[in-house]
Amino acid sequence: TVPTLDGGTVKVKVPAGTPSGRTLRVKGRGVKTPKAVGDLLATVQVAVPKNLDEDALRALSLFAKATEGDADPRAEMLAKAKA
Repeated sequence: TVPTLDGGTVKVKVPAGTPSGRTLRVKGRGVKTPKAVGDLLATVQVAVPKNLDEDALRALSLFAKATEGDADPRAEMLAKAKA
């Protein structure tokens, strides 16, 4: 959920693979004027934990095994940087 300017919250669906720092637009939830309502801009901030308990480490290990054949995300970032 993302806090809105009027004190409420709005649920935002973050697409898979969205990097930290990406800005998402929430239409019609921004500043209200007499003529229209603007869009709310929300910036994604990915938090990476420093310490993991045994359950979290086990879940991470299972996730790593399940995604073992997936493409290397660093290769994609390198290709974008070179472009």
